[in-house]
Amino acid sequence: MTNYHYPEEFYHHADSLIHAGKIIDAKGWCPATSGNVSARLSDGTIAITVSGKHKGDLQPSDIMLIDALGNPLDGKVPSAETLLHVQLYQRFPDVHSVLHPHSLNSTIISMSEKKKVVLKNYELLKAFSGISTHESRITVPIFANSQNIARLAEHVENYMDANDEIHAYLLAGHGLYTWGGSVIETLRHLEALDFLFACELQRS
Repeated sequence: MTNYHYPEEFYHHADSLIHAGKIIDAKGWCPATSGNVSARLSDGTIAITVSGKHKGDLQPSDIMLIDALGNPLDGKVPSAETLLHVQLYQRFPDVHSVLHPHSLNSTIISMSEKKKVVLKNYELLKAFSGISTHESRITVPIFANSQNIARLAEHVENYMDANDEIHAYLLAGHGLYTWGGSVIETLRHLEALDFLFACELQRS
């Protein structure tokens, strides 16, 4: 048990992440101990799941605090993919939550040889902030999976530098990353994306 003194705000975010974990698990989107979830506090620190915990059975002790660079503040061990969360928070000041599940639909569609998934003309695209009509399209890039997370985060950053805004990305054979201004908004993005991926898989 850590003796670290967490700010009060941390406990609010921890509760939100535990709730998100239960929702994600109920949908079968994080089998075994896969996936990770996080939320940013107002001071720039990040609440994130520790390594190797089942997302449907998260306890307050399974949420830890890291600084804006991904360094642990409370002596716990964060997810191996922490730097992918950090990259998104550093790039997008308005992002306050990142969710990474391993759903069946996202994993299957991530194996596409096209290296991207284009979603267009779906009514459900309006689930994403800034989209007000079905006559829209979003691109979800697919990156090769890697155990070198720092290099992978750099690759994602370079892609974002060179391309239009994206709402999510896939790691081949792995899963989905999406983000938003709150845990609730990010859950909405996640649910919309999984449904749209299922639509694309059934159409192919």
